[in-house]
Amino acid sequence: MERAGGVARAVSLAPPEWRLSAEALEAVVTPRTRVLVFNNPLNPAGRVFDHDEIAAVAAVCLRHDLVAISDEVWERLVYDNRRHVSLASLPGMFERTLKIGSAGKLFGLTGWKVGFILGSGALLEAAAKAHQYVAFSTPPHLQAAVAEGLAWSTERFAVQAAGLARSRDRLATALEREGLVVLPSEATYFLCVDLEASGLSADAFAFANQAVKQHGVAGIPVSAFMSSSAGDGVLRLCFAKPDEVLDEAARRLGQVRRALMEA
Repeated sequence: MERAGGVARAVSLAPPEWRLSAEALEAVVTPRTRVLVFNNPLNPAGRVFDHDEIAAVAAVCLRHDLVAISDEVWERLVYDNRRHVSLASLPGMFERTLKIGSAGKLFGLTGWKVGFILGSGALLEAAAKAHQYVAFSTPPHLQAAVAEGLAWSTERFAVQAAGLARSRDRLATALEREGLVVLPSEATYFLCVDLEASGLSADAFAFANQAVKQHGVAGIPVSAFMSSSAGDGVLRLCFAKPDEVLDEAARRLGQVRRALMEA
């Protein structure tokens, strides 16, 4: 968007709740605003926005005649009996929403890099024209496989989500035993650690740097995804791993915590 000459105006959310308000949305809209980009479920925070928050996004789009680009690639990885609500499903929103999906997230095949867009005819035509300048070629056999997978039953996707929820809980429990405070993960396959609440400085970069260099555990500071300082003390971890990897990672992260507290 910025490379095309646009000006991005971000709405910064803050841990631990990462809530979105209508007031925050309205504060960044100007007479020149044309597009609203929305990510739900939210990476990196693992947040599932509730109906009121999604309705606030829709209301802003309708009030200011905005097109919505709704990144919903994590829609099938939602936990604890929560339900994903697509922005396009709200009244008046289908005609102005491009919904983005991902085979990598739906089927646990991130290496495929096959995605798809849903929307009305006029918006899809514009997206297709832009896409031809973004991707040089596509893998037709993988696209056919994705089309087949999209017909899977809801129960089949639920089994995948249930397995990941168990991994989330296992990692959270192991981290808590090491004295690390975890934030709620309602979706995605990421779990965030609140370093300041864990008795450390709010410098996720320093923690991540020591963890990967000295203990072989890779995490990403949430600040890497943000334009504000709200995520400086939060570290994102991936729990789509075997049990033994999760257990060992938590043990090593506990060592990092103790070393930093003793320094």
